[in-house]
Amino acid sequence: MINISPDKDMNTPLYLQIANNIRNYILEGNIAVGDALPPERDLCQLTGTSRVTIRNALNKLVDDRVLVRKRGSGTFVLPRVEHLGSSLSGFTDAVRNRGFTPQTIWIMKAYGTPTVEEAKILAIAQTDRVMRLGRVRLSNGEPLAIEQAVVPAGLLPGIDQITESLYQALETKGNRPVKGTQKVRASLATPTEAGLLSVEEKSEILRIERRSYLHDGTPVELTRSAYRGDRYDFVMNLGNIQQ
Repeated sequence: MINISPDKDMNTPLYLQIANNIRNYILEGNIAVGDALPPERDLCQLTGTSRVTIRNALNKLVDDRVLVRKRGSGTFVLPRVEHLGSSLSGFTDAVRNRGFTPQTIWIMKAYGTPTVEEAKILAIAQTDRVMRLGRVRLSNGEPLAIEQAVVPAGLLPGIDQITESLYQALETKGNRPVKGTQKVRASLATPTEAGLLSVEEKSEILRIERRSYLHDGTPVELTRSAYRGDRYDFVMNLGNIQQ
């Protein structure tokens, strides 16, 4: 680890510089998931800083769920959740496929009517009934995403039967989507989003809008989500690349 030393001429606190440098070092693939960082005394020598500075930097990364401390063993790199962007699967499947436990904190589960925009996207009338599903999605108890879904109510079972997976609920009525589109853009967390995701205000997040459809093109969902940029990766398979 030769690229984590702080710039002592900068105004940014040394521990924050070191924390950011270690974070970037991990994101660049220089330390594998599950591997241990060097001991604190070695990091002190590498950076020319004090034990307190190194400990503060590591505490910051532990708080941000980049690292985890194991008593008597050291400090280790936590895994990130990956979602294959070319696959039409939900959060629940993506988390389970990585060997983690998905959980949900409900913000809203209610019937309503669509806005003009929602009615147009879902190809329904503004007087039609929709189900609004707002929730925080967690992996092993850690909040990773906020999802706000709007679905035509007739495609779903009763509201009390909606539990963890929206797609499983749709499947019970033969309405699991088979195709869709997804837009992803970088953004910064609002104060409310930061609180729900347990991150600092203006932390990097990914905003995702998903629209999915049945075989015959019937719109199934409009879901807008905010995912933690530090813990969630969207991976795309590419083909037929020409130079």
